[in-house]
Amino acid sequence: MRKLTSEQELMVATVRQFVDKEVVPVASAMEHRNEYPHALVGEMRKMGLFGLNVPEVYGGAEIDFTTFAMIFEELSRGWLGLAGVIGTHSVLCDVLIRFGTEEQKRRFLPGLASGERRGGICLSEPNAGTDLQNISTTAVRDGDVYRISGSKMWVTNGRFGNTFLLLARTGPRMAPPHNYKGMGAFVIEKGAPGLTVSRDIDKLGYKSVETCELHFQDFPVPAENLIGGVENEGFKQVMTGLEAERINVAARGLGIARAAFEEAIRYAQRRTTFGKPIAEHQTIQIKLADMATRIEASRLLIYSAAEKKDRGERCDLEAGMAKLFATETAAEVSLEAMRILGGNGYSKDFPVERYYRDAPLVVIGGGTNELQRLIIARNLLKKYKERE
Repeated sequence: MRKLTSEQELMVATVRQFVDKEVVPVASAMEHRNEYPHALVGEMRKMGLFGLNVPEVYGGAEIDFTTFAMIFEELSRGWLGLAGVIGTHSVLCDVLIRFGTEEQKRRFLPGLASGERRGGICLSEPNAGTDLQNISTTAVRDGDVYRISGSKMWVTNGRFGNTFLLLARTGPRMAPPHNYKGMGAFVIEKGAPGLTVSRDIDKLGYKSVETCELHFQDFPVPAENLIGGVENEGFKQVMTGLEAERINVAARGLGIARAAFEEAIRYAQRRTTFGKPIAEHQTIQIKLADMATRIEASRLLIYSAAEKKDRGERCDLEAGMAKLFATETAAEVSLEAMRILGGNGYSKDFPVERYYRDAPLVVIGGGTNELQRLIIARNLLKKYKERE
């Protein structure tokens, strides 16, 4: 890993201080009440966290992906939900930066960078999650607008957000393996009739930050909001954006794992059994050693993917490996932390139960880990293909 500049180190240190002073003291109580963190999100706006990956020319910070990952790790260490507020927001920004027209960038990116526009992604549907090629939502051209009809699920920022990346069919459905064709990606804005936020999905973890189901009925979207101004490119555009999302989801997993480990190792040095701290029992030491090793390996995988992304190279393989390993580490380490804390780990008096409930989200979100294994295998076979 290359050395960070003083400016990058300051940015990460500022976020770490914010998490320690403002987030950690209130996170568990607010999460248990399922209370939206309006004040904390406001502070994140002031810190410029909504524009992390937006170019400076449009008002953003334009940081590299390694620093980006470090910031997501710090936020998730304090509270996964806070990282989620800017996670899908950054995917919308990434797709616009890569594929948007200059007019679209000028119109949307400054507001997204400042947080005035709060972004999300409308991709999954009741019958299409991992298999995005199976979406049913349609976008029918009607003069100067497209009429959107259908339903979208699992939309983070769905209630408090106002600007979204939406994938819809702009052409007839085709049979596999060509069913990814005929899709368009749009930037949609709340305000016009035909969009309903029908419900907030009740979740095991990832509380406080809303995850919604959205319904569209002839919802008008200006034709100028079709990303890149071209139909039939939406699936490819969205998939490229999800490559970056996998790095930030991996970093979120790392943050959860680190928080659980740090809670466990502190507790192990304070809790005594049979006349000595449990940290002096070999069983606990073995757990701590394995936890710390997985965390460090996760971090290196994430930085490897981030650095390749910074070089402008495709990193499907590296991002898939990082997402798979770091999020499985979050699930494993949070469970091991609960075992180290024993009954206290199962209690809401300690934050470990929150980490344990949050961890499955990153295992599933950003593309399930079963899908990551298939992506990894496909890229390995391509990389090591025998020459005929």
